[in-house]
Amino acid sequence: MELKDELKVERYKFILQEIHSLNANIHKYITLFQILTTAIIGAIVFVLINWKKLDVPIEIAKIGIRGLYGLLVIVAAFIIFSILSGIFSWFDYRKEEVELLNKAVGDGFRKSPRLSNLWRWYEPYIILFVAIIVLTVIIYTEKIIIPLIR
Repeated sequence: MELKDELKVERYKFILQEIHSLNANIHKYITLFQILTTAIIGAIVFVLINWKKLDVPIEIAKIGIRGLYGLLVIVAAFIIFSILSGIFSWFDYRKEEVELLNKAVGDGFRKSPRLSNLWRWYEPYIILFVAIIVLTVIIYTEKIIIPLIR
């Protein structure tokens, strides 16, 4: 096999490995979100239960709780931007894969990815799930938890 053919094969292997890694990263992001969200909600509950025992002023307890759900918003933004970055990278690698395969095998062997198929991917649903969780925590905290601190 010629050097240029070997380089094409190695590049193809690299592209497939990167696509696989991008897919695997989603699971890491959602696990990170789950762990940090659980810790943040636990901290909110801790403040709610213990602010009187710890002799924390009412306003400081409210600021602390709002700061914790602000932290949740930051974590969610990181997760969402990481997922979006992965989607854009995936598109780039897939386009490169399509070009490489069409040159090696023939035009039309592999079709380019389309955004119209986005509804079949799990990433948008994970982003929606993260956003719903954050909004639910904020609304519940503001409507139920904050009024309990008086």
